[in-house]
Amino acid sequence: MQRGVKVNGDNYREVLLKEKLLQRIKEISGDNFIIQQDSAPAHRACDHWPPNSPDMNPVDYKIWAVMQERVYEKRVNDVDELCQRLLSVWHSIGQNVIDKAIDQWRARLTACVRLSTSKRGSF
Repeated sequence: MQRGVKVNGDNYREVLLKEKLLQRIKEISGDNFIIQQDSAPAHRACDHWPPNSPDMNPVDYKIWAVMQERVYEKRVNDVDELCQRLLSVWHSIGQNVIDKAIDQWRARLTACVRLSTSKRGSF
């Protein structure tokens, strides 16, 4: 992709995905992979993939929320302190938090598939 080119839906699909990313991903993992996107405008432009797929990522829907709550229990004074807290909290997250996130995954996946199927005509 050329410097200064705005990433829109067409550029994202045709250049970044088809010409670059997908080929490299297949080299690394074969045909067994899933692309997970956030809701950036280029990602949701006429895609056949749910634009809010972070709903299906335990880190996005559970872990980051726990981290945010713990990091900001007390006021953060500067960037260095923020970095330290992020690292400290990340390392302190227990297996029980991860297990709860994974337990929610099937219900979230089912809801996303149901919603995607009901809106298929609008993609």
